[in-house]
Amino acid sequence: MRRGLSTLIACSALALATGCGSSSKSGSGGGDTTATATSSGPVKTSSSPGGTLKATTAPKFATPEASAPVRSGVVQVAYRNIAIDPDTLRAKVGSTIKWTNYDSVEHNVTSEGGPQTFASKNFGENGTFEIKLEKPGTIHYVSTTQPATMNGTIEVVR
Repeated sequence: MRRGLSTLIACSALALATGCGSSSKSGSGGGDTTATATSSGPVKTSSSPGGTLKATTAPKFATPEASAPVRSGVVQVAYRNIAIDPDTLRAKVGSTIKWTNYDSVEHNVTSEGGPQTFASKNFGENGTFEIKLEKPGTIHYVSTTQPATMNGTIEVVR
């Protein structure tokens, strides 16, 4: 009975240690875990043999629907709950895009190419940043503090 109990405890400890895992390589074949996220979902992870923890922070830009309304004037974009609302939009040349941060953490707005480039400084809760749209084309932008989850697209039309 004692030997059976000792064996059970030893096997349980071994099973627990094996299931815990680590982000470092080990001689017995650690795992390579990759974290990915989209603007519409949480960070996801996956494992593959022989590596370390990797975070994928590359933004995945969405495209505005062809039927989305074309906005003009001052177009409001909210940073709220570490997300952008709306994260895609269509707006006329000459319109102003105004981002407002409703989160308690700082964000920024940085273009990732397109007909117009811009980069704000970090701005905190209730802070704003705005640009006037000058040329037609597609502008992708991110908050460099959370690029995987906070990225957006502006389709600028005449």
